[in-house]
Amino acid sequence: IMTKMVDRDQAAGLRSLMICQAPETARVFTIAGGKARVGKTSVVINLAAALAREGQRVLLIDENPCHNNICSNLGLQARFDLLHVINRDKTLDQVMLQGPNNVTIVSAMRGIQVLNKLNPDEQDWLIKSFSEFTRNVDVVLIDTAMTGNTHVLPLSLASEQVMIVISGSAGSMTGAYALIKIMSQEYAKHHFLILVNKVDSESEALAIYHNLFMVANQYLTVTLEFIGYVYSDEKLRSATQLRRSVIEAFPVSLASICFRQLAERVSRSSRPDKSPGGIENFMQRLIRMSHLSMENFTV
Repeated sequence: IMTKMVDRDQAAGLRSLMICQAPETARVFTIAGGKARVGKTSVVINLAAALAREGQRVLLIDENPCHNNICSNLGLQARFDLLHVINRDKTLDQVMLQGPNNVTIVSAMRGIQVLNKLNPDEQDWLIKSFSEFTRNVDVVLIDTAMTGNTHVLPLSLASEQVMIVISGSAGSMTGAYALIKIMSQEYAKHHFLILVNKVDSESEALAIYHNLFMVANQYLTVTLEFIGYVYSDEKLRSATQLRRSVIEAFPVSLASICFRQLAERVSRSSRPDKSPGGIENFMQRLIRMSHLSMENFTV
């Protein structure tokens, strides 16, 4: 009897050790902006490249239309998308495009738009498709569409973290504030990462962040965390024209340094809202959020 008890204790100890040593689940970040032309898609592409350089396996989920999405910016063409997976015409592996290094891309605009129409069997199929892919991904970055008739908020609400990209323009600031306001007041999202793009100095970036922080602190119950900034760098524009990441094309440029620093901070960031990690949990939350009234999604 004592031997059996010891064996059981040893087995329990081994299971506990395996749990402790199990790899962390994939982190999911939505990159959003309250105004077009803040450089959101460029941030997604270059942050992904910087994370991949660190050995992270990155999945990009792209909600943008074809003419200005991640694929078009990288000179790629997506023959299939998330809707093909939902309809069971293709597997998730078959719709994924291989980007630079450890980066894969899924075009998701059409699929996201029909999530609230899926029956339970279709929902289970989609969640299962993503859960099988979980072991192959460390970080998920979501590039949300900017137009008012898409599911910007469900994608943001389903993510563990929302990164708001702002610039110094008045439109960028007011748009970002409106987005933060509706997510905090209507959907209890209270923590946001703030990235300041297209600046000439760190002091300028901090001043722009401070302005948004002061307004939000006065009127909203939110936490805004400064996650970094990106220089207005001619090398970044040149890399975009070459359809490459600036990390790959100009690795010692000022913009590349900024994105490497951003990647380090993203990797170290915590889960403030204590949402369960992983792609499977993200997809479950996304499907739930897609059933919310679309009337509330205009910001």
